[in-house]
Amino acid sequence: MTEFSTAPQRILRVRRSYNQWVANETLEDYALRFTAKRGRRWSPWQLAMTACGGISFLALEAIGGTLTLHFGFGNAAIAILVVAILIFAAGLPISFYAAKYGVDIDLLTRGAGFGYLGSTVTSLIYACFTFIFFAIEAAIMAMALEMMLGLPLWAGYVVCAVALIPIVTHGISLISRFQAWTQPAWLILNIAPFIFLAWQGAMPIAQWTSYPGSRGAPDGGFDLILFGHATAILFALTAQIGEQVDFLRFMPRRTAATRISWWAALIAGGPGWVLIGAAKIFAGSLLAVLAVSVGIPAAEAQHPTEMYRVAFGYVFSQPALVIAATGIFVVVAQMKINVTNAYAGSIAWSNFFSRLTHSHPGRVVWLVFNVAIALLLMEMGIIRALEQILGLYAILAVSWVAALVADLVVNKPLGLSPPHIEFKRAHLYDINPVGFGAMAAGIAVACLAHAGLFGETAAALAAFAALGTAFVASPLIALATHGRYYVARKPREDWAGLATIPCCICEHHFEAEDMASCPAYGGPICSLCCSLDARCRDICKTNSRVREQVVGALRRNVSQRLAALADSPRGHYLAIFLTMLMITGSILTLIGFQATLDNPRDAATVTAILLQIFAVFVIVAGVASWLFVLAHASRRVAQEESSRQTQLLTQEIDAHQRTDAELQRAKEKAEAQSLAKTRFVVGMS
Repeated sequence: MTEFSTAPQRILRVRRSYNQWVANETLEDYALRFTAKRGRRWSPWQLAMTACGGISFLALEAIGGTLTLHFGFGNAAIAILVVAILIFAAGLPISFYAAKYGVDIDLLTRGAGFGYLGSTVTSLIYACFTFIFFAIEAAIMAMALEMMLGLPLWAGYVVCAVALIPIVTHGISLISRFQAWTQPAWLILNIAPFIFLAWQGAMPIAQWTSYPGSRGAPDGGFDLILFGHATAILFALTAQIGEQVDFLRFMPRRTAATRISWWAALIAGGPGWVLIGAAKIFAGSLLAVLAVSVGIPAAEAQHPTEMYRVAFGYVFSQPALVIAATGIFVVVAQMKINVTNAYAGSIAWSNFFSRLTHSHPGRVVWLVFNVAIALLLMEMGIIRALEQILGLYAILAVSWVAALVADLVVNKPLGLSPPHIEFKRAHLYDINPVGFGAMAAGIAVACLAHAGLFGETAAALAAFAALGTAFVASPLIALATHGRYYVARKPREDWAGLATIPCCICEHHFEAEDMASCPAYGGPICSLCCSLDARCRDICKTNSRVREQVVGALRRNVSQRLAALADSPRGHYLAIFLTMLMITGSILTLIGFQATLDNPRDAATVTAILLQIFAVFVIVAGVASWLFVLAHASRRVAQEESSRQTQLLTQEIDAHQRTDAELQRAKEKAEAQSLAKTRFVVGMS
């Protein structure tokens, strides 16, 4: 009897059909899984061109204009250069490992110190980046449509959000062609205003480089606090490397003949985005000062639509042509970036929910979900709170990326973590304290600094606190834990030399890097089917689930009593209750912040109303949390009883089969003896 015949789970036809549909839906873009070698059919420079096509986003110009008009050229310029160098340095190892192992940013994060469920937090951080910038870019495009066609902003938001869905639905193939088709027009329209400004001698270089900013000193001197505020906004761009990696994972394998071109394309399409991005930020800074110099109010001059309307005024003399050129340029630029934002967001949400719910309705569903969130933010007026939102988001993004980079450039070379990237659920702990703990430490320290606990200067430099804390904490935690939380069980490496292996669930064939041996179903299973399964209860590995990890850590390091409390219904209730309160409090805080932006005088009234709503929700959350705990306990008991009965039934069936086999052998033996007796009698006769 083989090891597979004793599998405790049986594959239901409905489950196999569902997983086959999910696998088919994701085969082209390899969402949620390793990018197969046969799927890497684009050349390195095609992928680099596609990845660079998304750098057209005009939010860079908006950021450059905002920084210069608020903090002055001197502070803004130094901040841009410092952050650009740090983002390039962080993006290079991330791009290399993603291209080498064919994984997106989520799978890379899983295997680089965060664990299977620990990386759901980073998926959420990354998904937030995609819909925040989708909303900002679409809001800029809606302003252009209003200027060009007179379309109301609220309607423009809807048009700009919905127009991207048909393109992104078809995945990277259509996105790659779209980026190639629109690249020439975007380049010409982007460069033409600067050529005409230089030709006509209208570049306000002296005024630009001496611009003091509304918050800066009159002499335009360097101010550390203003520099810190500027870097806080710029650091929000750190997560952009995730969108670059979503394309670079399709890079073909590097060979001796393609080594130079492979590296050049990797750098251009990966960390090289920030070089173009920094140039665009400086361009926005220059155009904002130009717009102010011709009489545009500073509050409007920081909008890219107004910047380029002024700039195209030096290209065309007719106002109609100026408006048309500005509108076309803004629409093309924003379409190019938002197809990337929408595509990346659909993958991020797919990764997030597939692990929490063990289901995947399809990448297109999460595409629409991501666009809907962005549309809501646009209608709420996200463009008005650009500085505050990006400053807070930067703390999350920097803590995540710093912990990730520390694992790639410190832990792996020092042997503190495995040299390869392991991303499959079957081989990972739910939580790896190395990356997850380092990120949490970075966020905690930076939030305390941002709150002013360490003074005004530390508050302005909170993003640097997040960067340093997370980067240092990662190797320290890896050293303390001896790297034992990277791999929960040894992966199977011998697949009998097969190029592809059939999955026992969906029956599709996949390469060995995407497969694991599953004792629950008694056969090889692909990474996606493994992620979607909710019945196996991770029997392939021990003490790897988050509950087992938390309880075990408390038992070893704190006390048996606290561990017992954490593993009791009361402990589960407190965890769920506090989580619901944190989520609700964050949502209500966001609503209150938005409301006070619109009506600052009503801030006290809005706060009082939201506190009353929160108090009511505390009661509702308390009841709902307890009902959830009871339902979960009942379901677990039912599953255990069902598994026990199934096991007894399986044992009974096996016993019947053994009895039938013994009876068959006895029957055959008796028949053989009877035949021998008959032959003997015949012979005697």
